[in-house]
Amino acid sequence: MLDHATAPEFNPVTPSPEGARTAADVVTPELVAQLAEGVIGSGRTINHTPFTGRKLAELPESTPEDVAFAFHRAREAQREWAALPVRQRAAVLLRFHDLVLRRQDEVLDLIQLETGKTRLHAHEEVQAVAVAARHYGRRGPAYLRPKRHTGAIPVLTKVSEHRHPRGVVAQIAPWNYPFELSVGDALPAFVAGNAVVMKPDTETALTALWARRLLIEAGLPERVWQVVLGEGHVIGPAVVERGDYVSFTGSTRTGRGVAQKAAERLVGASLELGGKNALIVLPDADLDRAAEGAVRAAFSSAGQLCISIERLYVHESVADAFLERFVARTKQLQLGSALAYGADMGSLVSQRQLDNVTRHIEEAVAKGATVLAGGRARPDVGPLFHEPTILDGVESPMAVCAEETFGPVVSVYRYAEVDEAVELANSTAYGLNASVWGGDGRRARQVAAGLRSGTVNVNEGYAAAYGSVQSPMGGMGDSGLGRRHGSEGILKYTEAQTIAHQRLLPMAPSWGMNDAAYAKFMSVSLKVLKALRFR
Repeated sequence: MLDHATAPEFNPVTPSPEGARTAADVVTPELVAQLAEGVIGSGRTINHTPFTGRKLAELPESTPEDVAFAFHRAREAQREWAALPVRQRAAVLLRFHDLVLRRQDEVLDLIQLETGKTRLHAHEEVQAVAVAARHYGRRGPAYLRPKRHTGAIPVLTKVSEHRHPRGVVAQIAPWNYPFELSVGDALPAFVAGNAVVMKPDTETALTALWARRLLIEAGLPERVWQVVLGEGHVIGPAVVERGDYVSFTGSTRTGRGVAQKAAERLVGASLELGGKNALIVLPDADLDRAAEGAVRAAFSSAGQLCISIERLYVHESVADAFLERFVARTKQLQLGSALAYGADMGSLVSQRQLDNVTRHIEEAVAKGATVLAGGRARPDVGPLFHEPTILDGVESPMAVCAEETFGPVVSVYRYAEVDEAVELANSTAYGLNASVWGGDGRRARQVAAGLRSGTVNVNEGYAAAYGSVQSPMGGMGDSGLGRRHGSEGILKYTEAQTIAHQRLLPMAPSWGMNDAAYAKFMSVSLKVLKALRFR
């Protein structure tokens, strides 16, 4: 590891602007009291800000009995909510969209204080929530509209497909994107006519509760969205065990347990889990653009993003030139904690995350890896800050090679043939996100299609695919089950029902036909339907 006292100077600190807001200015007793009204519970729990480690707020803590009561209230409210016309439900999202953009500074402050992000990275959540609200506010009714299908006997069999809400969705939201992965995932569930009982992470609960309050202001009935808080191992199982569907975002290890509990009850689940995402630089890539994009892909939100890049595969013919650009840009990133735009990277969220980052770097260096940039914690900036770090010479025995770091650490690998890069990128159990950079767009898309990953971005790190909300987003392999966004992102919150109306003739011998004659008639009919290209 680099010694803090002797390491070369880089990653300067962005000073707080004069008169900048502080945690005390934002998280007032009045705000905490208002937001706490949205939690069912009588205990007390505390959240903190990563910027300083100090307490932000005391909030109610829920018990398993509180969770049961939350589901009871949600079920009562859900029936009335589902009875409303779908366009009326969708209109709530369109009003919410406008409120979010109008009052974004409020939630940006909360996101920064609870996660340690820079303001620009916090704004990614505002963008994502607004886009999802607009999309499902506009397209939700069409996704849910009854659909007609060709019946068993054309003309005689009239078939329609209907979508009904599942009931009450159990949602467990993570700490790293507390706005987007709480309300953003709940919006399609609401349009589909469901209620939601959500357990956000306690350390980022203020952001989720602010979102709930704003959605209620937009017209959502208060009891349709219930919130419980507490330790995951205490109330998490109680949430999962009562939901008619489970939405979970978190670690692969916890996700397996959630899936097992859902399977025992024969309820569906969508799980977005871990990733060890790869970026491939092809030999014809624009190296300046690729280096700049790799910085964003690896170090946005201090790498605490499920779809951020942790592995870089660079063609050997351009590796040195790319690394020169990539390292220089990484060393110029400014760290900062101000509630204002300007800093390039913020803090890690917890001591646990910092310890994991430190462990991966120290073990890799001890086994022969080289630190090209970063490599050290920055307690001079804040207790949980760490420099963006680039590692070279990483090999498979090192934990950082295969384990998800979930921090500002990226490893660089060289390859000789593109097929080799694809094989290496696919050599992990994960398959959440990937990135390909190349000058020939058609060739880059061909490479992208060969990657075992739920989303692949060409000449972008992660934002292009994630922001394209008409298209599904989710993971393969150990990165999860199900998808958010697009039709799959809302239909997963519904039960499909087929209604088939048989007219004139039954699906049985008729007109005096015996069994043999009926079987022959149906056989001829099937041949005719195929010849007429019926589907």
